[in-house]
Amino acid sequence: MSATASSAEGQRTICDKLGITPGMVIQEVGADDDIDTVLRDAIVERTGTEIVDVDYDDVVDVVLLWWREDDGDLVDSLVDALTALAANGVIWLLTPKAGRAGHVEPSDIGEAAPTAGLASTSSISAAQHWSGTRLVSPKVTRAPKR
Repeated sequence: MSATASSAEGQRTICDKLGITPGMVIQEVGADDDIDTVLRDAIVERTGTEIVDVDYDDVVDVVLLWWREDDGDLVDSLVDALTALAANGVIWLLTPKAGRAGHVEPSDIGEAAPTAGLASTSSISAAQHWSGTRLVSPKVTRAPKR
């Protein structure tokens, strides 16, 4: 089954797991030559729109934050990712899987997320070499919808 096949066939696609639906605006941060293009292409196909970059000046539904161990300060990047995120939006922190170059320890994510004002709600295998951690603003601190 392809990454974009319909979930009506009984299996959840990666877009289903990420909560990506048609029409969503997805922002990508930290993309480099090592990202998973199959995942990226599946998201573009599902949303029906191109993924926007950090220069996008409107609200986004989801931020895909590709992050590697040597990319700098994770807290700062998470705070920056919140800038354009809708009040009910989600940050998917995509990190290399264990044993891969740039792997980020789950404990590092666990420490950085609350410092940035976020809560981790789930983790998934997002692609062959990438894990995904779903980060959201806790409901008690969420701003009103824009």
